Amino acid sequence: MSSIPDPLSMDASWNFSLSGNTTLEHSRLLSVFEIHILVPVTVACILLFFLGVGGNLSTLLVFRRTQSLHTTTNLYLSSMAISDILIFIGLPLDLYRLWRYRPFPFGDFLCRFQFYLSESCTYATILHITALSVERYLAICFPLRARRLVSRARVQLVIVALWGLAGTTAVPVFLLFHVEGQECQPTEAGLRSGLLQAMTWVSTLYFFLPLACLCLLYGLICRRLGRMRHRPYARIRQRHQRQTVRLLVVVVLSFALCWLPFHIGRILFSTAVGDEEDQGGREALYTTSQNFNLAAMLLFYLSASINPVLYNLLSARYRLALRGMFQSQRPRSRLPRGHRSSHRSRVTAPTDINFCTSV
Repeated sequence: MSSIPDPLSMDASWNFSLSGNTTLEHSRLLSVFEIHILVPVTVACILLFFLGVGGNLSTLLVFRRTQSLHTTTNLYLSSMAISDILIFIGLPLDLYRLWRYRPFPFGDFLCRFQFYLSESCTYATILHITALSVERYLAICFPLRARRLVSRARVQLVIVALWGLAGTTAVPVFLLFHVEGQECQPTEAGLRSGLLQAMTWVSTLYFFLPLACLCLLYGLICRRLGRMRHRPYARIRQRHQRQTVRLLVVVVLSFALCWLPFHIGRILFSTAVGDEEDQGGREALYTTSQNFNLAAMLLFYLSASINPVLYNLLSARYRLALRGMFQSQRPRSRLPRGHRSSHRSRVTAPTDINFCTSV
């Protein structure tokens, strides 16, 4: 058995709380949280599940059926919606462990696969946001170059590459977890070898480095749009660009705010595991880590469900397309005449590269 105390609670953010050595075996079948906390958290998670899965499925259908929304921007957003739906596969297991962390009856593979899938999707999401922002930067700041480089076929190849990179980078997470002592927890070898700490810092870099890149890109984009403000011939195009940039900036901000506690909790737990000499400090860090546990989990799933809400709030085109999809029984819905655009001519025209028809 590991010399490290057994974890009592663990979710997709790898947050744990530890039991003391005097904890009785039968008491370890219960949750570390009180019932008055578990019930509202469970209700919130169920609501997020239906909001996230239903909202992202609606997004996929809107982008699929509305011809004027067949843009390269929305290819990225569609792939992100798929990632968000896959993230919710792990929600039932997270709720199970909140209520009853032992025994874990679903087998070793499901223990490993849940964490691997969650990690892959989180990596894929940030990579998609970064790639989409780079494309927006090219379209606004270097439109002629964007016309040569950006096409639906190339964007589809980029998306496949992003998923491949995310899945490959997350492979160590699949090896890190297993079922031991009837609990889904990190392997003793993973803890002693430093693999847990290494993957924590990989995940942290996946968050903060792209975030710094996004801040730089959108700063440059805003500067470019500011310089174009007084050009009458570019006023209509600039209005569409500003709308798209505003939507993407809000998506990035919501992503950053929702994931910050997620990474803080991981860093706290990883630091506690790595400090083998200061037992008192480890216990304090474990306690602090647990305080982030529920908030990190709720915000993690909120980040996977909020994008369709943002599209609906900030994009009139998305609202019209969504309304048309539910009102029409035709296989493909179209926007009202005043908002209709010619997709076939814009796939290769400069306006498609500038994403004038995006969400």
